[in-house]
Amino acid sequence: MIKSMTGYGRGNISKNDREYQIEIKSVNHRYLDISVKMPRQLSYLEDAIKKEISSKVKRGKIDVFITFNNNSLEGRTIKINTELAHAYITELKKLSEKEEILSDIQVTEISKYPDVLNIQNEQDDDKIKEEVIEVLNNATDNFICMRQVEGSKISEDLLKRLDYIQVKVNEISKFSTGLIEEYVVKLETRIKEILKDQELDKQRLAQEVVIYADKCSVEEEITRLNSHILQFKNLLNSDEAVGKKLDFIVQEMNRETNTIGSKANNLNITNNVIDLKTEIENIREQIQNIE
Repeated sequence: MIKSMTGYGRGNISKNDREYQIEIKSVNHRYLDISVKMPRQLSYLEDAIKKEISSKVKRGKIDVFITFNNNSLEGRTIKINTELAHAYITELKKLSEKEEILSDIQVTEISKYPDVLNIQNEQDDDKIKEEVIEVLNNATDNFICMRQVEGSKISEDLLKRLDYIQVKVNEISKFSTGLIEEYVVKLETRIKEILKDQELDKQRLAQEVVIYADKCSVEEEITRLNSHILQFKNLLNSDEAVGKKLDFIVQEMNRETNTIGSKANNLNITNNVIDLKTEIENIREQIQNIE
């Protein structure tokens, strides 16, 4: 089933005191454009995230938002800069002696001084990557599910419009079959009025009819329109990204309809052509939402 290009999905997990939340949303776009916004400590995963999404999604402007809270003690160590602490103490003692200030240097106070205590975080990049991909897959599945639901609604609407177009094509075919006979009658009547009592040249009349039939025949256009309608319906059942193919078929349908309109020498056909063009334009607008 076809998929819409608009959608939203979210996933979240909590593992080993690490919390992840990923949100994915998309809007229409001619190609695939993925933008990822995430904490700096996860920036090394950007290419992997884009690759994972692009393996499942083919079109759309996609925004990915990642929230990451690491409360785990894994890989975290506290380092004390002993030399710097001694330097602080020495200078504080000098200040105390020089200014005759009572010296009451506490270890806890020294630890608050800049760069005395340092927390080093050596995170396990491979483990975090594995956890991010897990929640990403969950968010992507929800995202694709919503796209499929929207695509199903679009497909239903398009099938109704295609059925309407088929009715109009059949009506054009019906009206076109009597054009030649109608033209022959009118031509004979007109020639007799002009020639009056003179003999009618049957051979010349036949030539005129052949020329007219060649100019006004829309059988080829109708055949191609029927073929395009069938192709369109088949593509609606495809699991692949078919938006661009459908857009091409709609262009071809519009071209055949224009040709019929230029050949039409009948008010009924002209009216049906107008209805066809209107409905084809409605379809063209709809398929802009298809992946």
